Formats: sequence, C-alpha cells, structure tokens
Amino acid sequence: MSAISEIQRLQSHIGTQIIGQKKLVNRLLIALLADGHLLVEGAPGLAKTRAIKVLADGIEADFHRIQFTPDLLPADLTGTEIYRQQEGSFVFQQGPLFHNLVLADEINRAPAKVQSALLEAMAERQITVGKETYILPKLFLVMATQNPIEQEGTYPLPEAQLDRFLMHVTIGYPSDEEERDILKLARNEAKLSSAPEEVVPIKQDAIFAARDEVLSIHMADNIEKYLLQIVLATRNAGVYGDDLSQWLQYGASPRASITLDRCARAHAWLQQRDYVGPEDVQAVAHEVLRHRLILNYEAEAEGVTADGVISELISRIAVP
Repeated sequence: MSAISEIQRLQSHIGTQIIGQKKLVNRLLIALLADGHLLVEGAPGLAKTRAIKVLADGIEADFHRIQFTPDLLPADLTGTEIYRQQEGSFVFQQGPLFHNLVLADEINRAPAKVQSALLEAMAERQITVGKETYILPKLFLVMATQNPIEQEGTYPLPEAQLDRFLMHVTIGYPSDEEERDILKLARNEAKLSSAPEEVVPIKQDAIFAARDEVLSIHMADNIEKYLLQIVLATRNAGVYGDDLSQWLQYGASPRASITLDRCARAHAWLQQRDYVGPEDVQAVAHEVLRHRLILNYEAEAEGVTADGVISELISRIAVP
C-alpha cells in the first residue's frame, strides 16, 4: 500500500473518533509529516488529549502522557540513574520522553528547569543525563497543550522554546450539529455491548516514506519567493505600512521559513497535489507564525493580535 493510502487510512480513522476538530486533526498530520512538534491551545474538553491518543492508536508506535505540574522535576521527563546494589553500579532508567508520541499536558504549569529538559529533547532529539547523552527514537513527536483560561500559577514558555514548536494551533468549540454527533459517539463508547473499533496501525516506515514524498513535492520559484516574502515581512513590516511596523517588536527567524516550507508542502500532499500553491502557504501561515512574532506594548494597548498582523501581511503581499 502506498504512503498516501496509509496516511489517508489514518486520517479516516482519526476522523471517526474526533468530531468537530478537523483543523486539529489536519495539523496533527502535518506535524507528523513535517517531523515537528505541536503546541495546542484551547479550553478544557475539546478533545486535545483524545486526539493524540487516537493518533497513537493508529500508528505502530508507543505513546506516553505527562501531566505537567509545578512540582515536576527534569528527571521525571528524562529518566535518572538508579543504583543497583547487586551489581554495584548505576543503570539509566529511561523516562517518558523515550516514547514516540508524547503528550505534554498543560506544559506551562511546569517550572523553567523542566521546560529546559523538554526543549533539548524537542530540538536535539536527545537527552543528556550527567555525562551521558541518549538518542531519542527516530519517530518523535511532542504535542503540548495550554489552557488559556487559568493563568494563575503558570510559567509562560520562553520564546526560545516556543520557536521549537512547528505550529501553534488554537481550537474552539464544535458546532451544534457536531456536538450532537459527539453525544452519539460518547453513548456508543459507553455501551458495554459495543466492541471498540479494531484498528490496524500503520507502520513507521510508511510515515518516513510519506515524509520523503512531502519533501519531493514541486514548489515553483514564485511560490518560494512568496513564502519568503511573508516571513521577511515580519522583520521589515514597514514596507507594507507604517501601522504594521509600529506593532511588531521582533519578527520570525529563518526557522520560520523552513517550517512554513515544510508545512505548506505537507498541506499540499494531504490534498493529493504534487505541487505547492499559494493557498497552501496561506493555510498554515497563522499556525507557523503566531508564536514567533513578538508584539510591542503599543499593539497590546490597541488590542492588536499576532493573528491580526499576519492576516494584514497576507492581504498586502501580492499573490503570485
């Protein structure tokens, strides 16, 4: 079976289990195909945890959930060396980060030391304990969640860590019709007589093959220039209007260009196209850039958001 068929089967399975969050499902698959990590922000009860668990069920990979709390220690993530008295030596006991898919639930509730340990794992795909460095699995994806409602007792993520996330996805409530379908799904799952749907997980090799296909998708020179124009405009917004320049303090780094390129390619591939169009770049631009822009006090005072700035930039840059 081809890579696209396998990913479509995975997408279909997730779609039957996650209702009302099509964007979240799509962005999860893009993160999987672009080999990056996802930061998801939304109110409680919007299927954030369920989404990553369903994704893990559909892949031949292991999954672990970490509930971030203020008393968490770096060793609770990375693992630690344990002394074995019988052998008279220390043996490294791997922590939860040594799984393929990791859910970092309410990541902003953990202190800086814990976030730093996670940052190394996300950025370098390795963990250092003492003098030893341990390599993480080849398939490694972190989905972190944030609750936008309660901010008491939280530790805001530093810009360096935010930049390591491929995308920052914000999700909202489902529609009336979707919520009715959610009720039906919940009732069916609660019935003792209803057997859970059997899923044949796709192999990791299919994911790696899909990633190669995504990187091979054609991107015309004018589309690449358009992509770069959007990122460069965040650093020199005055070219597109004085109002934009007075709102932005710092723009996006070259990592944003790399990320936007990979996400646009993955978006086009999921649409079963062998080329990238401007609509693919626009579709993922907000998720790629919103956490990489730093607005100044004037923008905050005027109620201007990063999403608003990105939308203005896209509207003022000529589409090829």
